[in-house]
Amino acid sequence: MNWNAQLYDGKHQFVSEFGQDVVKLLAPSANEKILDVGCGTGDLASSLFHAGVHAIGVDQSASMINKAKQKYPDVPFFVRDAHDLQYEEEFDAVFSNAAIHWMKHPDQVLKSIWKSLKPGGRFVAEFGGKGNVSCISQAIIHQIDGYDPSTYPWYFPSIGDYTSLMEQTGFHVSFAEHFERPTRLDGVDGMRNWIQMFGDVVMSDQSPKEKERITNTAVTELKEVCFNRDHWTADYWRIRVVGIKK
Repeated sequence: MNWNAQLYDGKHQFVSEFGQDVVKLLAPSANEKILDVGCGTGDLASSLFHAGVHAIGVDQSASMINKAKQKYPDVPFFVRDAHDLQYEEEFDAVFSNAAIHWMKHPDQVLKSIWKSLKPGGRFVAEFGGKGNVSCISQAIIHQIDGYDPSTYPWYFPSIGDYTSLMEQTGFHVSFAEHFERPTRLDGVDGMRNWIQMFGDVVMSDQSPKEKERITNTAVTELKEVCFNRDHWTADYWRIRVVGIKK
């Protein structure tokens, strides 16, 4: 996916803002070395850095990493694929917010994270879980003739599926929850902005003209269930986990 880092920062700051809650779950200590996987434009990695953490941010998107480097030149950022991070027992913790659900081979990601952690290190993450943005996804898919489900871009597991994978990797799962978090999208164009930023990948190889038609029709369909007075609400379901490398 080619990320629009400017649109991400300008219209979707809620991603980083909600991420502060999972930073509390991480409970970072000064001088810990912590890897932020799927760091986006770097806001949370920067907040860790300013808390005295030796923070490093990685993301598969070069445009996101370039933006992060511009915003926070004191924090090290690198383009890396979470399926193969290429670190070995370097970190006290690996942290991830709103990124794991973009990674379609979770077993490889967990093995890569496990390898990156020191013995006793922790993996703390929040990401989309079962049911996440199902209304939005279906409204888009309804407009696409012959949609191939195998092209669906996200991995939204149940809490049982994901924690089982964690245990199979070798983690002790010390905390896990699956919860509903309706998420406000600001302004009358909030849903359109969301689809342009995140939902574009559901439309895959449709032409620009067809994407515009799909977006317009999906927004109209969603207005009955996702719009209230002056704002849109996205139907988010999240998973939070903590795993310890034993």
